[in-house]
Amino acid sequence: MLGAFANAFRTPDLRKKILFTLGILVLFRLGSVIPTPNVNVKQLDVCRTQALDPSNAGAGLYSLINLFSGGALLQLAIFALGIMPYITASIILQLLTVVIPRLEALKKEGAAGQTKITQYTRYLTLVLALLNATAFVTMAVNDVLLPGCTGLVYDEGIFAIAVMILTMTAGTTIVMWMGELITERGVGNGMSMMIFIQIAATFPASLWGIKNRFPGSQGWLLFAGVIAIGLVVMLAVIFVEQAQRRIPVQYAKRMVGTRVLGGSTTYIPMKINQSGVIPVIFASSLMYLPVLYSQFQPESEAAKWIQQNFVTGAHPVYMAVLFLLIVFFCYFYVAITFNPEEVADNMKKYGGFIPGVRAGKPTETYLAKVLSRLTLPGSLYLALIALIPSIAFILVGANQNFPFGGTSILIVVSVGLDTVKQIESQLQQRNYEGFLK
Repeated sequence: MLGAFANAFRTPDLRKKILFTLGILVLFRLGSVIPTPNVNVKQLDVCRTQALDPSNAGAGLYSLINLFSGGALLQLAIFALGIMPYITASIILQLLTVVIPRLEALKKEGAAGQTKITQYTRYLTLVLALLNATAFVTMAVNDVLLPGCTGLVYDEGIFAIAVMILTMTAGTTIVMWMGELITERGVGNGMSMMIFIQIAATFPASLWGIKNRFPGSQGWLLFAGVIAIGLVVMLAVIFVEQAQRRIPVQYAKRMVGTRVLGGSTTYIPMKINQSGVIPVIFASSLMYLPVLYSQFQPESEAAKWIQQNFVTGAHPVYMAVLFLLIVFFCYFYVAITFNPEEVADNMKKYGGFIPGVRAGKPTETYLAKVLSRLTLPGSLYLALIALIPSIAFILVGANQNFPFGGTSILIVVSVGLDTVKQIESQLQQRNYEGFLK
């Protein structure tokens, strides 16, 4: 591994890309700690500490927000919204592609159509960023952003509030631009790298907080145990994320003019976790909606029931509902992203077939059956990984920002694997070029 890193930095082009990516990420983290104008930083620090305390009723909700923003949102920083408006816009466009024929036609047009969809995604990101910035600034001004916290802003005038909203919106636009720069001129996918760095930025504080829950050697023992468990979980996630079912496909020979084409053998790679981390994000977001409702209507009977069953994340009702939601969203997301009928039609069009399976409808049925069987273990795996923070809360009293579990570990491992693969691919291209010369 060390040799691969050394080779990467010896290659001028790859070294330039890596340093460029690191420079953009440093600027991104710098903007995540610089507060927007008109923010009372001292008061905000006190309130944020109280909100993230495990004894607080809404600690789980604020821990999730803190996780995805890398701590920027609860600091009302310039890049407070981070990359989440872009991710939300991308998911919305992806879902609308299945529903709106015009978007589906653009998707099939190739690079030109994808460029148009990307442009729509940027516009939708700007709209979502403006709405989110307005919502969070309004909550901060009205003293409802953090529990029992007042005086987060110095000036409540319209001009000062407008400046805060425009600053956060502009920050999201800059973040989106920097992410695209990383994708074009750096290493890895820019948006994924930014999510990675936001989540990784919360790891040291989370681990140190777990260590401080117990005094003396007991705290250090717990700290070492959490590190060991984290490594085991990461190995398990890497193993499952790399696992795939390879369905063999053969292409018949055909004459095109005087040339014989086809006759090759390939395969369709179908991953066990076909849906990635999207089901966990969807399910977690839905699970915190009742908690948010209970904070606005604390005196109602429904709010009291929610406080008893959904707040800590360790209640059996919460764990069961989260488990079922993740399984449901796994099947839902796979159903809209992988179309067996389209794959079977494309194979038939180009003379491909699965050995032992007739082309056309039988191939579609076979692919749907294999996909259904793979989705079941994949959904159970995602659900179990997502429940690790709840189990940690029961065992050691760690809050929902437990670093080695749930959405955080899935994103960190997935992005890390993808980035390493891209670096290895570029290294191999360099070696092959030298070998052929």
